Amino acid sequence: MTDWIQLEAERYFRVAKRMPIVIERGEGVYVWDTNGKRYLDFIAGWAVNTLGHCHPLMIDALNKQAHTLFLASNQVYTIPQLELADTLIRNSPMDRCFIGNSGAEANEGAVKLARKYGKKALNGAYKVISMDHSFHGRTLSMVAATGKPAYQTDFTPLPEGFQNIPYNDIDALEAACDSTTAAVMLEVVQGEGGVIEADPEYLRQVRELCTAKKVLFIADEVQTGVGRLGTLWGHTQFGVEPDVMTVAKGLGGGVSVGAFMAKEEFSVLEFGDHGSTYGGNSLLCAVAAAVFNYVVDEDLPSHVAKVGGYLKSKLSDLRTKYSFITDVRGRGLLLAVEFEQEIGADILNAALQRGFIMNSPLPNAIRLMPPLVLTEAEADEAVALLDASIEAVVA
Repeated sequence: MTDWIQLEAERYFRVAKRMPIVIERGEGVYVWDTNGKRYLDFIAGWAVNTLGHCHPLMIDALNKQAHTLFLASNQVYTIPQLELADTLIRNSPMDRCFIGNSGAEANEGAVKLARKYGKKALNGAYKVISMDHSFHGRTLSMVAATGKPAYQTDFTPLPEGFQNIPYNDIDALEAACDSTTAAVMLEVVQGEGGVIEADPEYLRQVRELCTAKKVLFIADEVQTGVGRLGTLWGHTQFGVEPDVMTVAKGLGGGVSVGAFMAKEEFSVLEFGDHGSTYGGNSLLCAVAAAVFNYVVDEDLPSHVAKVGGYLKSKLSDLRTKYSFITDVRGRGLLLAVEFEQEIGADILNAALQRGFIMNSPLPNAIRLMPPLVLTEAEADEAVALLDASIEAVVA
């Protein structure tokens, strides 16, 4: 039998702090390791597995397209790409899109669009303002945009043209927004930051400021889009509408796809400005279209709002039981539980032993982001496992 963990240690860059299990297969909200042990998966590929693992709809779409066309260059028209583009635009406030391979690439594309818009409409403005504790991707430019010094220190000098400022602070934004500013980029809920919500009034003020200054408002919906918060797009819950939007993660349900979209008046990209060898390929677009259409046709966001509310209420019951739980927060199926002590890692380890996989974005918090097809019975199972894990840590 291959020792996969040892093989990783010898062959792979040590960039991922992995749990000591090797996952072999998945179905629905569960995965199994190579020893046959079952785990309830509340990471879901970091909010990726929209329909759970190995959903029949995705398998059918993949098989059908695999017998037709994998990839043709973007020098020709391909049907799955255009079908996905049409579906995205018809179900969003945007007018044009570009389909790439990931959330980081989607955000890169949005920043390129903002830079060109700044040249054409704002006298050469180029700066993108983003928020402290944000996360926008792992490319060098997106590390500069990401408001986490721990991700930036070892990679300086970073690309110029990004400024990180405090989140939910309109005064800081007004002070930062000057003649060099082309765009403001933010997440309506900061997932990697610990599931921190924007204040609705703050977002309305951001929208007003961007309109007044004629700078672009970019909503990074990579983690919050495609039903994760209980609406198709997260920004709609806050009563604002961005000029540019990025999406990935849940869009593909497990295949590598992302997109950035813009309203017509801001769609300044022209021939030769952007491209991708693999972006928008037929194989992955066919699967993404199947996932997205299922989310819309089955009104999965309404299910997420219901089961997410149920899960949050059960987590709040744990807060009543354990006085050191200081907060239960989030929307839909992007939730966090915060503790007085830095026991996040200990709880993850205890949960793993009990067959429950979660994430700890902060030393004193855990994050829950299960597949959107979660049932109330599975939510009950998760809360019971979390309860037992907390007890094991504090006993």
